[in-house]
This record gives sequence, C-alpha cells and structure tokens, in this order.
Amino acid sequence: MKRSLFAACILSLAYAGAGIAQGTASSPETGAQYTQAQLKQLALTAHAPAQYAALANYYGKQQSDYLQKAAEEKQEWVRRSQNIMGVAAKYPRPVDSARNLYEYYMYKASEAGTLQAKYTRLAAPDAPAAAQ
Repeated sequence: MKRSLFAACILSLAYAGAGIAQGTASSPETGAQYTQAQLKQLALTAHAPAQYAALANYYGKQQSDYLQKAAEEKQEWVRRSQNIMGVAAKYPRPVDSARNLYEYYMYKASEAGTLQAKYTRLAAPDAPAAAQ
C-alpha cells in the first residue's frame, strides 16, 4: 500500500515537472520564452543587432505584462481599501498585500523598461559593439 502511494506521488511530481518544463519552451503565438540562464547567456554572448533586438523585444513584452498585472492589482487595491477594519487589524491586511504587490509589479516593469531601452540602443545599427 505504501509503495503504490509513494509511486503515485513520484509520478505526479514527474508529470508536474514535465508540464512546467514545457511551459518555458518557446511558442510562436506568445513570443520567445527564455529561462533565466538562457537570458543571462544571451546577454553575455550577444554581439549582433538581431540578438540585441531579440533581448529588447523580450524585455518589452515583460514590461507590458508587468504593467498589466500592476493595473489589475491597482484595481484590487482600490477595492480592498474600501473595506478597512479598525486599528486592531492584523498586519498584513489584505489592502497592504494588494499595495505591496502593485508596487512590486511597477518595480519589475520599470526594471524591464530600463533593460529594453538598453538593448534597443545596442540594437541600433550605429551603436558601438562593446557598449555593454
């Protein structure tokens, strides 16, 4: 009984891991998906304008995704702020969690925007090759 239960747990974890690994593969309808290691390698080895343009496009998509998430979280923050309890409320309140998540998404969008601008400059035909 314990062996079959253990085997079932292992198989379910293996299937979940395979599903996650397939989720990071590139697909034409969503654009290029890179792992952190692939991004780091591409940034280190990039030397052609096409490679810089690919990085700029990736970070542009990341920025728009984070801005969309931030807008959704801003709405949730406004909704939750109308239902604030008294002074004895425990921290973190739901409104605090929504605000923190909004600020995180805005920070990540700003970070992605900075990287997009950097790689867009490097992708320009007159950009110096060693200006990283």
